[in-house]
Formats: sequence, structure tokens, C-alpha cells
Amino acid sequence: MQLDLELYREEVAVAPGVSLSLIEVLPQQPHQTLLFVHGFGGNATQWQYQIKAFAERNHVLAPDLRGHGRSSQDAPSFDMPALVGDLHALLEARGVTEPVVLVGHSFGGAIAVDFALQHPERVSRLVLIATAGEFRLIWPYRLAFRLPPPVLRTLQPVVRGFVDAALPALRRMFHQSLKSWRGWDKFEQLQPPTMVIRGERDRVFPQASFAQVSERVPGADDVNVGASAHMVMIERRDAVNRCIERFIEADTAGDQHIRWRAARQRDDGLRAAHSGLLAERPWLFHYESGVPHTLDIPRLSLTRLLDRAARRFPQRPALQYAGRTVRYGQLHSQVARFANGLRALGVDKGTRVMLLLPNVPHFVVAYYGALRLGAIVVTSNPLARREEIVRQAQNSGAELLVTLDGYQEMAREIRSQSRVRHVIYCGLDDYMPLLRRLLYRWRHRKQRLRIPAEGPDERWWRWLRKWPTMFTGDEPSPEDVAVIQYTGGTTARPKGVTLTHGNLMANTVQTRAWLPQARDGAEVVLCVVPFSHVYGMTAAMNVAVSMGASMILLPRFETREVLAHIKRYRPSLFPGVPSMYMAINNYPGVRRFDVQSINACISGAAPLPIEVKEAFEKLTKARLVEGYGLSEAGPVTHANPVFGQDKTGTIGLPLPNTEARIVDLRTGIPLPLPAGQFGELMVRGPQVMQGYWRDEEATRQVLDDDGWLRTGDVARMDEDGYFQIISRRQDMWQVDEATPAFPRDVEEVIYELPEVQEVVVVAIANQPIAFVQLKEGVDVPASTIMAFARRRLPDNQTPRLVIFVKEFPRSFIGKVLRRELVSQHEHEITAGAGSVGAHLRGLEE
Repeated sequence: MQLDLELYREEVAVAPGVSLSLIEVLPQQPHQTLLFVHGFGGNATQWQYQIKAFAERNHVLAPDLRGHGRSSQDAPSFDMPALVGDLHALLEARGVTEPVVLVGHSFGGAIAVDFALQHPERVSRLVLIATAGEFRLIWPYRLAFRLPPPVLRTLQPVVRGFVDAALPALRRMFHQSLKSWRGWDKFEQLQPPTMVIRGERDRVFPQASFAQVSERVPGADDVNVGASAHMVMIERRDAVNRCIERFIEADTAGDQHIRWRAARQRDDGLRAAHSGLLAERPWLFHYESGVPHTLDIPRLSLTRLLDRAARRFPQRPALQYAGRTVRYGQLHSQVARFANGLRALGVDKGTRVMLLLPNVPHFVVAYYGALRLGAIVVTSNPLARREEIVRQAQNSGAELLVTLDGYQEMAREIRSQSRVRHVIYCGLDDYMPLLRRLLYRWRHRKQRLRIPAEGPDERWWRWLRKWPTMFTGDEPSPEDVAVIQYTGGTTARPKGVTLTHGNLMANTVQTRAWLPQARDGAEVVLCVVPFSHVYGMTAAMNVAVSMGASMILLPRFETREVLAHIKRYRPSLFPGVPSMYMAINNYPGVRRFDVQSINACISGAAPLPIEVKEAFEKLTKARLVEGYGLSEAGPVTHANPVFGQDKTGTIGLPLPNTEARIVDLRTGIPLPLPAGQFGELMVRGPQVMQGYWRDEEATRQVLDDDGWLRTGDVARMDEDGYFQIISRRQDMWQVDEATPAFPRDVEEVIYELPEVQEVVVVAIANQPIAFVQLKEGVDVPASTIMAFARRRLPDNQTPRLVIFVKEFPRSFIGKVLRRELVSQHEHEITAGAGSVGAHLRGLEE
């Protein structure tokens, strides 16, 4: 399980004038609570391997002791009662009432011992790692702690990186507690079951000081870990983790001395049973190794992801665009400039900022800059009809627009009919290298936008460079609205989905967790699915930022250009839609572009045909798995395991922290149907929207009081918890009163014909019509396709008509617009199918 621990750090007040910096991870339905206490001069991150190992199904707390790390440095006291009191106050503040597993390292073990003696009812088990009976430091350290505090403050920069505490604070702790602590008699009084772990090469204190500890503790389990010294929990982390796991699971397993064979036989199913989730979520059995069953979603604003990436990987390429590289440190500075610039224009928390942009660097900067200020980002499809874009600006109440200079006419119309008062124009050449930029400007010199030096409109760089590279201000809360995302409008008029920072943070962390083999700071993501759609926003942009990945930005999907970028930048991850993978499969000479750098792809937005999946995987050797989501859920709710059991033809399993159920189509009662039955898919999770922007009635129709979201999709769940989307409710037809039929069943059969590039089946007047796009240079009569389908399908699912199309009308995310498709071919339908034609004529009348 990969965790960026700094996203889980909080400040907790434990005494007057004293606060502890705490790393806390709290998954759903935790098995038990573990409290890790570091030693003298250490910090909470020394437990990083243990936190990551046990946080999947346990509540984990790891504080910096007072005087250490980011905790209070000038506490009034550093004696043992104060240190023990801090732990007790910490548990009280975090609402921990059950006994905890207390794990201490070195002098942290001494604090744990005193805590266990004073509060035996609060400790279920005690683990002492490299803990001695007394702590006699070598003479150079003793001499150093006799120096006056001003001298120690002068020496602080010298020891930075070796000691994670303020030297004056360590001096006081040494004299008030560590120097005088003796544990020999205390060990004999310990009541909780205790394990003592030590390293055989530990030379910090005499070996006898470690060996005698387990002899003094009644019934202690003594473990001497080979090839390790004092920092045994780091040096032999896997061995230490196995010891702790065996020890704390002893009651559950019924044997306090579980051997390796029994431990290996405990699979993820047993882990799920411990958490109490298995009965509710059978899909947990089939999670890929490394994917946690539940997650603790960081309670932070989405912009923290960029802050962390810039701090961890400042020189790592963040954006690759038109031959130019923007590194994470540079991106972070530009985001701060943008936020400062917005504030100067009067933009405040809650102000709507509309982005009408393709995948260009400006989008990433403006998106995170607006969010950093607390503004609400309104995303709109640049290719939508002008009147729809204007309506979205009006509906959202946007006050500032960021768009390309080629959209100036649209921008003027938006401003004249909405509350937009400022427009920031971006050029496609703004981030190009110098020579390429000069060539681009010469070619487009006649179309270049001229903006007056004074006025409400600005050019990107001229405006951005005015502002400082540091931003100070209150951070948005997880409950604050971050984005208004308009739906695609494939089935109804687009509605504004309100997604909070918490919604988007949750879906980013969930999607990141679904890629356990991805490496922070090492991945390259091909970003061609639009950021202005929530799928691209989350799966391509936010997930990439969360792991410090390099993003290859492409404003539009052109197959040759995409392949050229794959060859040049060698992306490892490629979130996309089926039509993109289909185009790559069918491109002549595709193998010369060296497409085998891609490791994993999650396909969304539309059903992934089996033939497309298999051809792409054979071509690239990558794993292409189908996922599922919707704008109202931020968007990802399901996906097949990338390197686990991929059930072709399904959307896979619900992501961690996501619940899903199938409910009756006719009654709509939100009670789950048994596995295998058709019904409407409902989902619930931290990624589900707060509602539709300024539309309470539409919100009530899809979102109930318990947080369950109606998707409008007909689906079923199998015994293993894999879900299969059958159809949109609007697209199915009835074979009889009790038996529905679905387009995908017909489409998958027709896809088996090698001459077919793409097929879409639409039911009109309860009769299926197949729209077919053939591969270039082939010719197959409609009768052949219908005969093939007739051999494979029941009569009531065989297409009544086959209509050939050159290309399909699509939304900008790649979904086929079925209503528009029928409208475009209305004449052929009317002429070719009697009852269908009569139905269409009746609609016209």
C-alpha cells in the first residue's frame, strides 16, 4: 500500500501551549488501533514502513513527540509524566476509546512502558523495539547536552538530517527524563502481552541492556532480528512487520505462535473478514495485491497534491507540451502567480472561474491556481455549441473566463450575456520553445489577438508575470465546492455537477490506489483525454499530480500525433476511451512507433469492445482494462484490476470505499438484488457529488438521503462482485413484458466480423438498428452482417436494419451521440424499416 504520509499529518493540542504533529490513518471499519512512539531524537516518519503495512485495515497513529519533528519545541516540561500525558491526551483527542497496540522504539519504548503501567486498561498489546532497561549515552552526547541552549541553537544546522528535534528540547528531555529512567523493576510489573524486538548488531547501548529486557517482562516474546542494528524497524522492516503482525493477530488466529506456513495461508479474504466488510462487499476478495480494501481519504484541499509533488519532485518534469518542459517547482510557482493574480482582480472564495480550454499547460495552472484561492472552477467543453457554453456561463454565475485567443468572439458573447467581467486569453504558442513559437506566430500573424494594455482583458504571460511566486491565504476545506462540471448531455440537457475538494481528493486517491505498481516520481502519463471532462481531470491530471508523474499534454486526439508522442516520450500510463484505442489499433504501420512503453490503460466513458481490448493488448503488451464512472461520482467508481483478475466484458470491481448495488428496475426500491439479476446500478462513496448546481429537484431524482446515487445504467453483479453494464435504461428494448434486450449483446457479435471497425446498436420502436463503420478499403453488404447476426442471436435481437456510416457523431470525450446518430440517418431508417419508419413519422407528426 503506497501512502504519502504527509497528506495524513495533522496538529493536535494535547496540553496548554503544546501541540503534537500527528500522522493518522483511519480506514473504514478498522480492526484495531496501533500507536507508534519514536525514540529520542527521532520522528514519526521513522515508522513509515510500519504505517504503510498496517494502515490498510487498522487505525494507525504516529505522533512527533514534543520537541521533535513538527511538534511544539518550547514545551514547559519534558519529564516522563508530561510525555505519558501527551499520549493519553492524544488518544482522547482522536476519540480512541478501545485498548491500543502500543509500539515504542528505543526511548519511545520507555515512554510506552510508563504509559502501560499508568493506563493498563488502554493497552491491549505492547511491542518494545530496541528498548533498553536504561539509556546511558556515550560521553560525547552527554557532554553536548551540558552546553547552554544558545550554543545548541548555533549547532542546530550542523546536526540537521541526523537529529529530528530541537537540540535545546533534547537537552531538557535528556536531563528531565532519559538520564534518570530505569526500567528494570517496571518491566516486571507489565500486564499487557509484550513482544521485545532487538537487532543483533545494536551498539547504541550494551547488548546486555537489550537482552535482559525480555527476561524481566513476564511471558515476553523475545525476537532477535539478524543483520540489523538500532533502527531495526527500518533496516529489517519486513521482518519486523511480520513479527508485529503475528503478535497482534495471535488472538484472532487462535495461536500465539503462528508459524510462517499458517501466516502465508491467510489471504486477503481473511483480512476482509477481520474488517467486517466481506459480507457487504464480496468484491474485496478479488482486489489486486497491493490495493487496500479501504482508504483513509486525506482531509485536505485538492491543491495539497500539487504542494506535495513540488516539494518531493521539484525538478521532475510535470508538463511536456509542444517540445517544452515545465517542472513541478515551476508549475507550483506559476500556480501561485495565478492565484495572486486572481485575488488582485477581486476573485474570492466561492467565485466561479470558467475554463474554456483544451489540454494545454494553462489549464493545469489555472485549475490549481483558482482552487488554491478557494474559487470554484467551471469546466466547459470548448467544442460544444456556442449557445450551450453561454448557458453554462450564465447558470454557473462565472465572473472570470480563461480561454484561447482563438475563441475571442465566443468570449465576447459570453461576457455580454453573463456575469463574466474579465477574460484571460491564452495562446497555443505560449509554452512553445522560442524557435517554434516564432514560427507559429509568423504563420498565424493575421489572426493574432491584440489586447489593449488597459482594460478588463489580459494576455496570459503579460498578466501572469506581474504576480509573486508565493501565495499566502487560507486553504479551502474539504467541504468547499471545487468544481462545477457539466454533464455530457447525451441523454438530457447538461447539468452542473458540484464536486467538492473532498470528492475530488477521494477519487484521486482511490484511482491512485488502483495502480499499486505505479511508482511515485517515475511515471509518464499520456494526457489526451480532455481535462475539461471529469474523467480526464481525475484519471489523467489529478492522479498524475498525486504521484509526481510527467504529463504529456495533447490538445486533441490525432492518431499520428499521439503515436509520435508515444515514441518520443514513452508514456507508461494511458487513460483513454475506446475510440482512441480503436484508432491506434487500426492505424497503418503502428508498430514502427514503438508503442510498447505503455504498461497500463484504464478505459472509460463508453463500453470497451472485447475485440478492441484484445487487439490493443497484443499490439502494446500493456494491460487495457475497462472501468466505469459518471460525472456525478467524480467520476470513477469501478475498474477491473490492472494486473489482477480482469473479467473481460465487465466494468470490474468497485474502488476502495465505494459501495455498489443492483436494485429493481420497476420498483426502484433501493434494496440490493441477488447476484446475477438485472437492475439499475446504484453507487455510494466519498467521491459522489453534493448535487446539481442550483437544481434541487434534479438532485432529488438521482441522490437519496443516504447518499446512494442512481446511475441510470442497467447492470448486474456476479458472484465474485464484478459488475457488468448492460445498457442505459433509455437504450434497452423489451423482447416481451418480462425480458429486456440490450445493444451491447448485439454489438459484441457484430464486432467479431474482421471488416467492422465500430458498431452502435440503437433500438427504435422496440426494434434494433445497427449502425456500422467498416474498416478502410473493405466492403461488406448489409445482408452479410444481418445473416451473421441471425446465426448468433435470437430473432428478437437480430438487427432489423444495417446502416453504414463514415463516422459517428461523438461528444468531446468520445461517446457516441445516439440521438444525433438517429437524427442524421432518419431518412434511411424511415425508408428501410417499416414499423420503425412509421414510428419516426409518428414522432414528427
